[in-house]
Amino acid sequence: MIDVFICEDQKEQREKIARYVSNYIMIENLDMQLVLTTADPEEILAYIKESNRPGLYFLDIDLNHEMNGITLGSEIRKIDPIGDIVFITTHSELTYLNFIYKVAAMDFIIKDDVDSVQSKIVSCLKVTNERKQVMNNASNKKFVQRVADKIISVNYDDIMFFESSPLHKVVLHLDNRQVEFYGKLKDIEKEYEGFIRCHNSYVVNIDNIQEVDLKKKEILMENGETCYGSARMIKAVQKKLEMSVIE
Repeated sequence: MIDVFICEDQKEQREKIARYVSNYIMIENLDMQLVLTTADPEEILAYIKESNRPGLYFLDIDLNHEMNGITLGSEIRKIDPIGDIVFITTHSELTYLNFIYKVAAMDFIIKDDVDSVQSKIVSCLKVTNERKQVMNNASNKKFVQRVADKIISVNYDDIMFFESSPLHKVVLHLDNRQVEFYGKLKDIEKEYEGFIRCHNSYVVNIDNIQEVDLKKKEILMENGETCYGSARMIKAVQKKLEMSVIE
């Protein structure tokens, strides 16, 4: 389920955007819900701090509030790094602020172009829904491997990283256990685009990285384990993470 938010200080505009969103979700039977329409950016932040779902955010830039839409987008990005942010504004000249604040907005919709506002809102809903389906398909993928006289099958989501081991073996680090098998890291790296080589001895699941320490060349995973990166390869990990936020 994707939560949709609207932050717009003008009531008429807010209701119009809400109508476009609600109608499209209902007609297309999307796995989305319009959870909050408000003129107060603090309401948006308070809500998503309690939620653990990714969101789609339609934000006006000029909110007649001490926090403008760009600043709100920047705060949202800290809480929901993979959410989609769309600015709806009359101030096209402010689009450069998106880059200054590193919001990575999905789109800018100009209110003055009345004929295209609805179609662009619908387009954003459609793209967000398609991305969710792709992510769901990826999360349902299985890593299948023969281990001695058994065959194991694990979800990609449960994989933290792979570590090379002596005697041509690989250690698979899962969320709560480890499995050793015969194999090569170079073959595993090709298995799934979310697996990336960060060191000659490690292939990491980009989706389960919690933190990258470029100075120490350490990568902290969601389960608390740490793997390591080489000076060259850890930069590729950083770039991949940054691209995943933009996408």
